[in-house]
Amino acid sequence: MQEPVSTSITISAPAPFERKVVLSLAALYTFRMFGLFMLLPVLALYGTEYAHHSPFLLGLALGAYGFSQALLQIPFGVLSDRIGRKPLILAGLVIFVLGSVVAALAESVYGLILGRFLQGGGAISAVVMALLTDLTSDENRTKAMATIGASIGVSFSVAMTVGPLLAAWGGVGTIFWLTAILGVIGIYILLKLVPDVAKTTTSKREAVAVPSLLADTLKHPQLARLNVGIFVLHFVLMSSFVVLPLMLQDQLQIAREYHGLIYFPLLAFAFVLMLPFVIIAEKRRKIKGVFLIAVALLLVAELALMLVSSNRIFALLVLFVFFIAFNVLEATQPSMVSKIAPAGAKGTATGIYSTCQVLGVFGGGALGGWLLQHQGANAVFLLNAVLVLIWLVVAWSMKPPHFLASVLIPLRGQDHQRITDRLRAVDGVAEVVIVASENTIYLKVDQKRVDRKQLAAIVDEV
Repeated sequence: MQEPVSTSITISAPAPFERKVVLSLAALYTFRMFGLFMLLPVLALYGTEYAHHSPFLLGLALGAYGFSQALLQIPFGVLSDRIGRKPLILAGLVIFVLGSVVAALAESVYGLILGRFLQGGGAISAVVMALLTDLTSDENRTKAMATIGASIGVSFSVAMTVGPLLAAWGGVGTIFWLTAILGVIGIYILLKLVPDVAKTTTSKREAVAVPSLLADTLKHPQLARLNVGIFVLHFVLMSSFVVLPLMLQDQLQIAREYHGLIYFPLLAFAFVLMLPFVIIAEKRRKIKGVFLIAVALLLVAELALMLVSSNRIFALLVLFVFFIAFNVLEATQPSMVSKIAPAGAKGTATGIYSTCQVLGVFGGGALGGWLLQHQGANAVFLLNAVLVLIWLVVAWSMKPPHFLASVLIPLRGQDHQRITDRLRAVDGVAEVVIVASENTIYLKVDQKRVDRKQLAAIVDEV
């Protein structure tokens, strides 16, 4: 097993080991998310098969998993430091499978809501990322997380295609049965393919939330802007898909069994078009500009959706813009969180960010369904546009993030003040935080400027 922090920061784990870690965790994460994504384009259409259904209750069912996940995401991560990552992931997957079975057997919308709530109770996202942090070297971690992010993006596109086809063949229950099977496969991957890790690791602040840091991290002005943003982004996604499937069927006269064939090319081309924006944002360090353009495009899309009548070309163009904006924002915001989070607080910042994300899922589904039921589709799009406009105003004053990466160095009883002063004097080092209880030094560095050999030499000398 790879040690989470090596004695030299320039040494990384053997490539085959880390490749196995990344691929197995990406598969586990993707299988779980695939089942959740498949429901997004179909529940508004097929939910009428459930007893006691209404637009509000179907919207609540769509977003219910976000509520339970928001409650448990940070506690699961913290608890995994005490009892181990894999036991928590196993428990989460079992709960997820149970929820999928409950939803598959549901005959009323209330049973469906219960099943979705249980699905969200398997809140393993933070623990999976913590395990990834434990088992990958500092140098390769960004690529590892990018691999998982890309796998989720592909999963989203495929699920949006498969979901409508599967629902047309066997109904919504079939989707939940497949989701349960994928959860069982995830359990197999966890037990047979994912390497073990020690219960206590020295890198936990980079992996999971630290309760003592929650208050300060919540008050961090730049991170708060991103938390608002991810809440709005997923609120808008869920509330829009309370309406969009119905719009495609009723206004554009596209049979519901063909909706997946509409979504897939739009998502595929949007993903391809997103890549240049992300490259410009990261390689040319123009991330704030790209980010603001994407928020503005999302605002334009939500306003334009109010104008869609029966014009298919216009509607599909608007959906294309929506997916481009969503993909760019989904890709750039986690990167910004990582860059902005203070040294030693990355896990806490990520935990809060992820909680805001799933709260947006819940709020968008529930409030979007309520507005559709009582005020109509345009009220949903109008609310979304107002929220995105607020987000644009909030984000406009955000400081461009410094392109800083996290580096962890083992602390071996050195003179804390002396080593802090020496490390701060190194060109490219922006922050130094020593946590004696973890025997770890947390740094934020500019990777284009910092000399890692110099950092290693300081650690060895002091």
